[in-house]
Amino acid sequence: MERVTGIGGVFFRSRDPAGLVAWYAEHLGVPVTDGYVIFPESRNTVWSPFSEDTEYWPSAKQGMVNFTVRDLDAMLAQLRAAGVEVDDRVEDHQYGRFGWGLDPEGNRFELWEPLPETSPSA
Repeated sequence: MERVTGIGGVFFRSRDPAGLVAWYAEHLGVPVTDGYVIFPESRNTVWSPFSEDTEYWPSAKQGMVNFTVRDLDAMLAQLRAAGVEVDDRVEDHQYGRFGWGLDPEGNRFELWEPLPETSPSA
């Protein structure tokens, strides 16, 4: 059985994403890079406020959680077989592969298969 391997990110709506990121950087020391946060101790955890009008997840929901997985294709197949609503679309990016689905309450979740770390000698 495929299982999630961790939290890949926490995303939520904000009136002023850039201002909020700056506030967290100033007051909590959150390590900001390019307007979002990747915690260096946990290279696959991202924290990012999005614009209030984002369409990246349903507008009726305040946020979305990204879960890391080892095998995105296997996880999506497993969810479909269980009758879970899963997007047909899968996206490949320079930092991994992504897929999406909905839980029984209509919360969109994101699944992320990070690229394997490349060794310094590669």
